[in-house]
Amino acid sequence: MTPAELQEYLRTRIPLAAAMAVDVRRADPAGVELYAPLAPNTNHRDTVFGGSASALAILAAWSALHVRLRAAGLAGRIVIHSNSMAYERPIVAGFTAVAAPPAGEVWSKLEATLGRGRMARARVSAQLDCQGERVGRFEGQFAVLPPLEP
Repeated sequence: MTPAELQEYLRTRIPLAAAMAVDVRRADPAGVELYAPLAPNTNHRDTVFGGSASALAILAAWSALHVRLRAAGLAGRIVIHSNSMAYERPIVAGFTAVAAPPAGEVWSKLEATLGRGRMARARVSAQLDCQGERVGRFEGQFAVLPPLEP
């Protein structure tokens, strides 16, 4: 899946991504980088609204799983189960979220579980950056459900 394909998918299927003006800068099986500008995500203090920061982190983590599943030829419905977000400093300009899917044995277990038609779980982290500095950290637990039968 190319960055342009992922961006079209996010903006079409997840309207919040369009409202936030999310731009996909990188999308490959190793991970994704999403960018959001300040203007549509601002709060009353002229910094990024915390909900926008959290939403971009969730989108990046979800996208990392989505792109990796597609690259592996696997179908699954990804939903967030739980998460935590740490806001380390105000976000004063456009910002990025970078996330990578699980690797190694954890990914192999996810593939095997999903291949048996069972729900798999995956923990994915994302880092938020603004102007070259880390401004936030995200940890999320996702459920990957088998595809619905046609």
